[in-house]
Amino acid sequence: MEFRFSVAAQVELDEAFTYLEAEQAGLGYRFTADIDEALGRIRMHPQAWHPLGHNLRRCHLKHFRYGVIYRILGDQAQIIAIAHDSRRLGYWRDRLAAK
Repeated sequence: MEFRFSVAAQVELDEAFTYLEAEQAGLGYRFTADIDEALGRIRMHPQAWHPLGHNLRRCHLKHFRYGVIYRILGDQAQIIAIAHDSRRLGYWRDRLAAK
């Protein structure tokens, strides 16, 4: 399975990394490792995570209060958002119209 990050999701990933790394050296790298681990779980079991709607799911990170919001499009997983679990819930829904 190939992962395709939306531009907005990539910006969120980069901003979270920068923020966390500024808070504590190495924390941003632990965050990206947690993202990589979540992507591995998605790759192994793409339908296993919390459904948010038709063909739309959220895989929570194990060590950070973030989730990877994605949808499966053929043999690709489109990453819609890297969303904090308690901030601006559902803000990413307007991205669903864009493919």
